[in-house]
Amino acid sequence: MTAERPPVLPEGRYGRSSDERADRGLKVVGSVLGVGLLALVGWFGYDYVAGQSVSGELIKFKRVSATAVEVHLEVRKDRDAAGTCTLRSRAEDGGEVGRKDVRFDGPETRIDRVVTVRTTASATSAELVGCTSDDS
Repeated sequence: MTAERPPVLPEGRYGRSSDERADRGLKVVGSVLGVGLLALVGWFGYDYVAGQSVSGELIKFKRVSATAVEVHLEVRKDRDAAGTCTLRSRAEDGGEVGRKDVRFDGPETRIDRVVTVRTTASATSAELVGCTSDDS
């Protein structure tokens, strides 16, 4: 018993096979969806960055006593914007031991400020929770 092989057709004579046409269609659809998803992610990223009128960055912190942490905070904002940045300090076990809301207003667009956060126990870290503007 010998197995018969299907006949081999000459290449290019009968056009593309249905599998090749389906593969090309899937590639086109995948490319269009990929570009659309990339554009959507880019739009959301731009809107997030451009839409914030107050943003902050914690430059450094220093534990000054068992009940206080000094935080160097840099805030960038629009000239007419006003807002609040929230700072938090944590103990070694991760529990929150201090929190402070710092208000920023005035015409300055870049503000460097050292803020003291009072704590209920010895703090090992400080972090910027976030900044919000009054108009959001």
